[in-house]
Amino acid sequence: MQDHGGLSFLGEIVLFLVLAGVLIPLLARLRVNQVLGFLVIGCLFGPFGLGSLVTDYSWLSHISFSRIEGVRILAELGIVFLMFTIGLELSVERLIAMRHWVFGVGSMQVVITGLVIGLIAYSFGNSTESAVILGMVLSFSSTAVVMQLLVQRRELGTPMGRGVFSVLLLQDLAVVPMIILVSLLGKSTGDAFLFAVLLAIVKAVVAIGGIYLLGRRAIRPLFHHLGIGGQTDTFMALTLLAILGIAALTAVAGLSMALGAFLAGLLLAETEYRHEVEVTIEPFKGLLMGLFFMSVGMNVDPAAFIDEPIWLPLSVIGLILIKSVIAALSLRIGGLPLSTSVEGGLLLGQGGEFAFIVVAAAITGQLIDYEIGQFMLLVVGCSMIVTPLLSKLGSYLQLIIEQRWPSVKHDEPDWPADISGHVVIAAFGRVGQLVASVLDVQQVMAVIVEQDTRLVRRWFGHRYIVTGDASRPELLRKLHIDTAAAVIITMDHTAAALRTVHAIRKDYPNVPIVARARDESHAVSLRDMGATLVVPETLESGLQLSGFALSALGVSEETTMQILEKRREERIAMFRS
Repeated sequence: MQDHGGLSFLGEIVLFLVLAGVLIPLLARLRVNQVLGFLVIGCLFGPFGLGSLVTDYSWLSHISFSRIEGVRILAELGIVFLMFTIGLELSVERLIAMRHWVFGVGSMQVVITGLVIGLIAYSFGNSTESAVILGMVLSFSSTAVVMQLLVQRRELGTPMGRGVFSVLLLQDLAVVPMIILVSLLGKSTGDAFLFAVLLAIVKAVVAIGGIYLLGRRAIRPLFHHLGIGGQTDTFMALTLLAILGIAALTAVAGLSMALGAFLAGLLLAETEYRHEVEVTIEPFKGLLMGLFFMSVGMNVDPAAFIDEPIWLPLSVIGLILIKSVIAALSLRIGGLPLSTSVEGGLLLGQGGEFAFIVVAAAITGQLIDYEIGQFMLLVVGCSMIVTPLLSKLGSYLQLIIEQRWPSVKHDEPDWPADISGHVVIAAFGRVGQLVASVLDVQQVMAVIVEQDTRLVRRWFGHRYIVTGDASRPELLRKLHIDTAAAVIITMDHTAAALRTVHAIRKDYPNVPIVARARDESHAVSLRDMGATLVVPETLESGLQLSGFALSALGVSEETTMQILEKRREERIAMFRS
């Protein structure tokens, strides 16, 4: 695109907004993953796609990215905002509680993967320095891609999500010594080199500790005194100041801006402003993350598959296999079940965004040959593009493995063999317990299946409750689904709820299924899967708030109930099968 005075990248920014505002919603309607959509669009409209034809067809300059420098600068801010939101969802106490996973499982994955890939690189004739750098940098996965997928699937709070996040967090922390290592490899050798590395690490630890302690004393008073007026623009300015200011401090200290943003998130997570901050930055994060994914797609040259029709696909597959297997073994050793370990391993199978920084620095320092470095960056980019597909493959394999080798053995039910007319409740959290208490008052027998063994132990002996996965056909038979009055699915995990509805409807087409949905999108999926009735969890809370509002306006109780009941029927009717 053409320059526009001082705004040299205005054309690229406008084109991105057009693509994000028009094409991405279209892909969403076609149920194409948003991350995959941005990656593919970056590949098609980037310098190696339509941008490569600008010299022959000048009009294509208006609908393509012939240069990605400006986009890449903004895309780096996307990583900064992502790391900030990750820190915002954590706290120092939670990090301390996760130390086994972060420093145990995470270190295991990085060290073993780095050794294996480094040895393979050395066996292909690379120098020792080149093999060490490639081994370490390719052991890192993409925090941006994986975290975005976990957030979209609402699996960040699951055991698999926490395990994967712990590994990613250790990798992000390891980027600091990795960059230091690259900068020192060409300057020092022997004892001087080791001393320089240790000194740099000590400086990094001191800088992180100092920034955290200083920020802890400054953040809360700053927001309290300057943001107390409730002005949105002031609060937004303070939030951006906290994020970019602390990120700039870490950059001055020789660390990554992403690490500084993570520290800023940790600091604000301990204040009462956490949720308001999260809402404030959400639009920035979404757009900038989209830019990041597009910039990754722009680095992928489709013509390279013609130049390297064998080695490029084999290298991508090999990288994913090596990393997935080692990551899955690490998660399994950490205590996750086999099925979720395999799913998490596939999520961690791609290369990471920091490879573009580290490899570029290594090429500049003549530690890696230019051709090898560019080839490996292409491998990393391709592996990131196929990650959404790997995510779906992981979910499928998780289901297959859990069905054949269940991680949780369900207890043998002790109720009569001729049981009938009962209600089966899948999941016994707060919603399930409330449903069971209502059925108890009406003297209706409730049979409960729950995967959390702690809940089962708590209620065992007081209720008809078993441990197990409600989507397993053999367990469904033992629950006598065929003679049940209804099945009520209250589980919070969206994918698990869909699997359960599918399993029940497949073998028991006539049993009524009432399912709890997190939102309307989830409700539509449950309805399409075969649920008889779907109730979005926001429905009743919204109706109750509306009822209070009508009462405050002086509307009679009878009229209010009629209005709410009519609205309830209208909304529920939308989700009837």
